[in-house]
Amino acid sequence: MQLSRKPVTPEQACLKMADLCSRSEQCEADISKKLIRMGLNPLQRKEVMDYLKEERYIDNRRYACCFARDKARFSSWGPLKIKASLIAHHISANDIREALESVDPEIWEDGLMKSAISKSRNLNLSGQDGREDRIKLYRFLLGRGFRSAEAVKAVRKMRDNQTNEDEE
Repeated sequence: MQLSRKPVTPEQACLKMADLCSRSEQCEADISKKLIRMGLNPLQRKEVMDYLKEERYIDNRRYACCFARDKARFSSWGPLKIKASLIAHHISANDIREALESVDPEIWEDGLMKSAISKSRNLNLSGQDGREDRIKLYRFLLGRGFRSAEAVKAVRKMRDNQTNEDEE
């Protein structure tokens, strides 16, 4: 048995979405999905979205910058994974470019090395026997959204560190 929901008015939706947006950054696509689930028709959704944009509760550029910085800093995502995720959120190419540029290059490097170190703890990267594990680490770093050249450098650095530790 399905319970029927009480219809939501555009005014109620404005208040709910404004409250949500004041607590956390949201993009237009996410809010639009929520409004659809609330049962608003396209005209009502446009009215709510216009209000949220006008009052600056929603700003895709601001969302993209916050998303990129947070994912790079706290989740150690690389620029390619962040870009793909922002594209999935229907963020414009200019906003994505600006968001990726807003991240300090040192944060990218720290995230790359942090990911490589944590993954390489359980891998044997040195010698001919470590080839498969080096490939695993390389693929892992690509999956994290780092560029191929960066991943190769990180794998080499991890291999050299392990080789040096083994020699000591």
